[in-house]
Amino acid sequence: MKHIKVADLMTDEVVSVAPGTAFKDVAKLLAQYDISGVPVLDDEDRVVGVVSQTDLLAHTVPGPHDLEQSRTATGPPTAGEVMSVPAVTVHAEETATDAARLMTRRSIERLPVVDVEDRLVGIVTRRDLLRMFLRPDSEIRRRVTDEVLTEVLGVPPGDIDVHVVDGIVTLDGHVERRSQLPALLSLVEQLDGVVAVASRVTARTDDTATHADHARHAMPW
Repeated sequence: MKHIKVADLMTDEVVSVAPGTAFKDVAKLLAQYDISGVPVLDDEDRVVGVVSQTDLLAHTVPGPHDLEQSRTATGPPTAGEVMSVPAVTVHAEETATDAARLMTRRSIERLPVVDVEDRLVGIVTRRDLLRMFLRPDSEIRRRVTDEVLTEVLGVPPGDIDVHVVDGIVTLDGHVERRSQLPALLSLVEQLDGVVAVASRVTARTDDTATHADHARHAMPW
């Protein structure tokens, strides 16, 4: 099944900074481009960290130990000193679905996109990923029916009813074997545009116990 890649959605014009970029200059860039964060690159364009609005705000309010540290500081903080490490990145060939789940899990708004050598090639944002989910329910239903049920799992037409509302897929019906159920759920969840899956699908036969018993008897003791 075809999946949208991060490379299909990313922006290749990226605002970035060097580790030595002054704190105030980073703040100016965020305001100028109305962005929530910037990747920090080394001399070979590798992403070594990310400076977000949260990182900047954490250094604008003095903490209990900051006053003592400020006495020995040689100057204002730099991007390399306030950045979050290690940077959370995504590869261009990964799926947009995986990128969306990573953003949700890490509670971030922007993901630097890197190549196999961790060099920056683009940026993908939540707004970019939303384009993936703006798919008609009818298209999602067609892909579940044609690609997952018919082509991959070989489920006869009419055995499973598929309903899609606002990207939420509801499955109701039956498959031949119980071992097909995990694959069904996994494949539907991976489809671009699917927000969630509610499955009420049952199996006619339980082949999982048979497989387990066979494996047990086949073990040499």
